[in-house]
Amino acid sequence: MKNTDNRACIVGAGPGGLALARAFKNLGIEFDVFERHSEVGGIWDIDNPGTPMYASAHFISSKTHSYFSDFPMPDDYPDYPSNQQIFEYMKSFAHAFDLYPHITFDTEVISTNFEDGAWTAHLSTGERRTYRWLICVSGTTWHPKLPGWAQDAANFDGEVRHANAFRHMDEFRGKKVLVIGAGNSGCDIACDAAVAGDQAFVSVRRGYHFVPKHIMGIPADVFADKGPNLPLWLQQRVFGGLLKFLNGDLTRLGLPKPDHRVLESHPIVNSQLLHYLGHGDILAKGDVDRLDGKHVVFKDGSREEIDVVICATGYEWKVPYVDPRFFSWKGDRPDNYLHMFSRTNPQLFGLGFTETNGGIYKLFDSMADLIGRTILTMRDDAKAWTRLENRIRTHEPELSGGIRYIESDRHATYANIDALKDEFKALRKHMGWEAPKAGYFKPVTPHPTTPASLEVA
Repeated sequence: MKNTDNRACIVGAGPGGLALARAFKNLGIEFDVFERHSEVGGIWDIDNPGTPMYASAHFISSKTHSYFSDFPMPDDYPDYPSNQQIFEYMKSFAHAFDLYPHITFDTEVISTNFEDGAWTAHLSTGERRTYRWLICVSGTTWHPKLPGWAQDAANFDGEVRHANAFRHMDEFRGKKVLVIGAGNSGCDIACDAAVAGDQAFVSVRRGYHFVPKHIMGIPADVFADKGPNLPLWLQQRVFGGLLKFLNGDLTRLGLPKPDHRVLESHPIVNSQLLHYLGHGDILAKGDVDRLDGKHVVFKDGSREEIDVVICATGYEWKVPYVDPRFFSWKGDRPDNYLHMFSRTNPQLFGLGFTETNGGIYKLFDSMADLIGRTILTMRDDAKAWTRLENRIRTHEPELSGGIRYIESDRHATYANIDALKDEFKALRKHMGWEAPKAGYFKPVTPHPTTPASLEVA
């Protein structure tokens, strides 16, 4: 066993793990990163076993809002970069800040245990290492969740699988395809089926508001940022009216009327689904009742002959290498303080177990810095640590931003990005920590450029 006192173990070299590695380097914290795959990037590497990535996937937030601090995406990237471009950006980021030497690839953290004030990480190589701190950054889209009726497909002559197994529209050639769920990936896959399949269907249980990727030629998130700072109720009314003006009455396309106001669910940013629905290349259906031979039977009594059912029905947020009792939970989601700090073990953190309504990478930078400063406080300042530990244990922040999110598993721990940022500021003020300013992170190697061979999907 290798003893690593006052050292941190970071599990995962996806976007969150890379943000942590860079922050810890700047703060002088010793750390190791373990990545079970052979490259950085997490889900953005389409060759990473178990990734939910598919060939047509693009960012749903724009490059203007979704990049690491002091490391903007290349100017020649489009407004919504492809998955290949994001993967190249991740690798460039790791090279620019010299993070590769800190990452042990092809090595999985199989399990951990906490004893005598230290974490022991059991590695897939058979090695064991002890650490004072454990940071879980292993992602949330690795454990597919299927609806009950899909788990018993013995009475169905077609194919049923989760969206995480889908890779390319060519899989749909000559087939009738039903996609379950109209989240962002479900919309993308349904549009792929509209192009490549004989007929595409999308099954939705509730109505949603669809945000076009561009509004007046501007990425939707940039357009929203340029707007006036209105009260929440007025934002909902104005933006809701704008979407109705742009999209019209969605029930004309067979979709249910939304049962919630704008902003009360995770944004669905898609400009293609409504186009294909309007042209009959996708047909909207309600909730599924059962599978029957060559058919899918819906709860309204209708049935369709289907060859392939793709379930874009979400994921369980598991942390399989940590005893669940070390986190508090809401449903299947870790309920960490400010989405970072375990409420039961102060030497345990999570990053990436956050779903919010804005660009995530700068948020990761803020969270990584806060985790790092917490580790330094625990290590070096007992008095300040007592004050911080008490806040983590007793403070109950309001992270909804005043929005009444729909009641669903997905929104059990949902956070409004502005409310979350405000709480980060409050924590820094409470502890006397300054926020990193522009130029805080300095690349070791030059800024990346887009490889000439890289094409937009």
